[in-house]
Formats: sequence, C-alpha cells, structure tokens
Amino acid sequence: MENRTTPENIVKLKENEIFVFGSNLSGRHGKGAAKQALTWGARWGQARGLQGYTYGIPTKNESITKTLSIDEIRPFVDEFIDFAKANGNLIFLVTEIGTGLANHKKENIAPLFKQA
Repeated sequence: MENRTTPENIVKLKENEIFVFGSNLSGRHGKGAAKQALTWGARWGQARGLQGYTYGIPTKNESITKTLSIDEIRPFVDEFIDFAKANGNLIFLVTEIGTGLANHKKENIAPLFKQA
C-alpha cells in the first residue's frame, strides 16, 4: 500500500476524494473539520459514514460534552477502514480526527488506522 499524508489545510476536493473528519454522535457539525465538511456534503444530524464527499467518524458524545474513549472510537474507525477497502477507487483524506476538539493525542489515535 502506498504511504500518503493528508494535506494540513484542505480547501478543495477532486471528484474522487473524500474528506474524513471527526464528528459527534448527534451529527452537529459546528466546529473544526466537521464544520468544513459541510462544504462538501456533510449532513447535519448524520454522525457517521459517507455524506456527500465526506465521511464522519464520531469522536465526541451526543451532547458534545464528553470525548469518546479510544475504545469507543475504534469501532467507527474499523467501519471506515472496511468502507475504504470496499471503495478502492476513492482517495480518503483523513484529517487528524480526535486530536482537535476531542483532545486525544496523535500517538493514541494513529494506531487505530494501522490496518488502513
């Protein structure tokens, strides 16, 4: 598999690119990468999965008051990896999910994507 790094500041997507962002379980995309995802089709009220040219991975609870634990995030990442493997024609630009508003450390989130 080819190693790729997602650009830090994504302002445009190509037709086959999907912007992967951290969301909350209520699907309120009000800040950070989730707010940017609205630009490319993220749906208000949809917490996870494909949404236009975006894909949400929950990292916060429904009320956005609690960060999900690594173990709570893991199933959503696994679901994403399965989706990505089934859609090899797409390029997934994975933002540093869980490291902004959810406040996880990169070194704790990155291993979740090892199978990607």
